[in-house]
Amino acid sequence: MGRIFRVATDLAAMPFVDDCQSEGFALAGVSPCAPPPRADLLRPWLADGLAGSMEWMHRNVELREDPAGLLPGAASIICVADRYEPPERSGGQVAAYAKGRDYHRVMKRRLHRLCDQWQQRYPQASFRACVDSAPIMERAHAEAAGLGRIGKHTLLIEQGIGSWFLLGEILTTLQIAPTPSDEDDPCGTCTRCIDACPTDALTPWKLDARRCIAALTIEHRDVIPQNMHEGMGSWIFGCDICQQVCPHNQPKERSKDLPIDSDYTPRLHALRLQDVLMWTADERIERLQGTPMMRATLDMWRRNACIAAAAYGDDAELQRLIGKIAASCEEPEMVREAARATRMRLSQA
Repeated sequence: MGRIFRVATDLAAMPFVDDCQSEGFALAGVSPCAPPPRADLLRPWLADGLAGSMEWMHRNVELREDPAGLLPGAASIICVADRYEPPERSGGQVAAYAKGRDYHRVMKRRLHRLCDQWQQRYPQASFRACVDSAPIMERAHAEAAGLGRIGKHTLLIEQGIGSWFLLGEILTTLQIAPTPSDEDDPCGTCTRCIDACPTDALTPWKLDARRCIAALTIEHRDVIPQNMHEGMGSWIFGCDICQQVCPHNQPKERSKDLPIDSDYTPRLHALRLQDVLMWTADERIERLQGTPMMRATLDMWRRNACIAAAAYGDDAELQRLIGKIAASCEEPEMVREAARATRMRLSQA
């Protein structure tokens, strides 16, 4: 293995921040490649079962706590944030971040350009770009890099801008001076996100993924407990409620001036539940390819649509389709059980 390269003294952060902003990132900063301040919260959260069905969260816990093992000799993390378009206030169905192109590809393409640029400048250094592709506590490191503070809804808030952010990182063996972090609590006595969550998934600075609409519709790959159905409303992929009610996400002059990559322009605003319930595997791909919505399988989409159908109880066509699915022995269990639960809810309405 080659010698690990580190500069003798800290490099200034601003040239790296400027390069990130030149690539269109709304925010950028630098944190040490070390356990972030909130690393000690991970194991208790996992031990309490709050990760729900996200078994992958239990893997590589040591790396999540301390990312130094992700790149030999890593000394610094350059953290970036992309803004995406806030949803229409009516909300529902699909979370705003998922309506444009897949942020993994959008961000990683630009992060790789930055890595190539810096590799030419520092040929003996090493770089690794990450966008949900490595076990790293992204929000905690972004907070340590001064990109904002984690709010009670567990998302990163930059005061004056809000929380409509997607995060990415570049780990490097370069020793870069950290950017100042913000010490101000963005929430104070506000509990709007907690009060608005229809499934009671939130307590201050803690999320219960077993109850979170986003986790249930995107990550949970089995039957969704019936006691969650009513609170899920019309959401079929993700949820924006906690962000929609956050005071920091009301339009402000500063937020208007920050860039939003055109790739995040919504490609769809709503989906007909009847269409989703009738999708074939090929139709799902044709409709969703290139977006983050490919994360959910066809059966998950149809399960979610069955649950959401209860919010449209006056749609006779939709309800006939739900009844047909509920009565079919050929449907996957998660889809059939969701249809049966919806039919029962509607009969009791």
